Amino acid sequence: MPETPTARPDGASPRERFLTSLLLLWLAGNALRLTILAVPPVIPLIHDQLNMSATQIGILTGLPSMLLAIAAVPGSLLIAKLGVRTALVIGLIVTAVGGALRGLLPDVLWLYAMTIMMAAGVAIMQVTMPTAVRSWLPGHIGFATAVYTNGLLVGEILPVALMLVMVLPLVGGSWQWGFVFWSVPVGIIALVVMALAPRAVVNGAAVRRKWWPDWRNMLIWRLGIMLGTINAVYFATNAFLPDYLRSIGQGEWISAALTALNVGQLPSSFILLAVAGRLERKAWPYVICGLLSVFATGGIVFGSGVWIVVAAAVTGFAAAGTLILVLALPPLLSPPDDVHRVTAAMFTISYSCAVIVPVISGMLWDLSGMASMAFLPIAVCGILLVILAPAINHVPRLER
Repeated sequence: MPETPTARPDGASPRERFLTSLLLLWLAGNALRLTILAVPPVIPLIHDQLNMSATQIGILTGLPSMLLAIAAVPGSLLIAKLGVRTALVIGLIVTAVGGALRGLLPDVLWLYAMTIMMAAGVAIMQVTMPTAVRSWLPGHIGFATAVYTNGLLVGEILPVALMLVMVLPLVGGSWQWGFVFWSVPVGIIALVVMALAPRAVVNGAAVRRKWWPDWRNMLIWRLGIMLGTINAVYFATNAFLPDYLRSIGQGEWISAALTALNVGQLPSSFILLAVAGRLERKAWPYVICGLLSVFATGGIVFGSGVWIVVAAAVTGFAAAGTLILVLALPPLLSPPDDVHRVTAAMFTISYSCAVIVPVISGMLWDLSGMASMAFLPIAVCGILLVILAPAINHVPRLER
């Protein structure tokens, strides 16, 4: 049977329920990226140990985006059939198990298979989060969205900042055990959500919740393609920055550049927390973010030393700004019972756009023999965002 808004835990005060829900959202936001972003810092190690080409590295990096596209709609089905809490726990468990098993066998195909499993779990979680916000904290949707997005950004920063300097020395330099290290917190978060998340109240009189997106609605396609451009910029830059720096003899900047790429997102998050309400449905923030992305990509290719680190930080700033603005739109523009459907469709389209870019980047590197060519498709994505941005001024509100 379908579910109505969540039940209150016995004996919990409104303040306790509020803080508990915020904590769960923030922790789950972390879990969205901890296992995915554990990969970029150790790509040179994986590259060498498994003798992978640049194209194969592009495929490895593109697999999470592919699964975030393919598994988004099944995630919507899980929410409709099992409820928010159960769907979120399933996503967390699948992510933790797949993430930990990626390095079990020294084989490229095994690495691909477990990456697919891990990314399927992340896809389920990602679709669940906006619905959890609506269900657990219906009176604080904007603030709750900012909280889980902040958790997501922290989950991107921690692996790239700590993998090389702390985690690898702790696990004897093994990237395989490094993957296990970052999967353990995701499993713990699954247990916490299972124990503390609000439980649904079953109501047999309620209307059965729909799950299949309305693919005819142009809003979904506009949002999906815009989000797809910046997803491609972010994931492809994370994928190719380490090997690119090593190829041009500046490998000592890998950790700093990856950290800057991800830490650079936090200022954007804090700024939008204060002013996002005034930027809704405005085109110019997207234009600025697109232009910043293009110029920053040029800075990575043509810069050196600390300037590459600065350019990476600007890339992260632009990516986070676009991400937060677009993620706020499904709850803003769609009816409460349709948030999961709109979100699933948006992610399907956006990550379908994003999955091909790292592969194209790797192929351009391999075919040309020039490492810098991997960043050409990334720059094109920034230009495409600038071109698409004016459409946001005319986006209609979704109706039932």
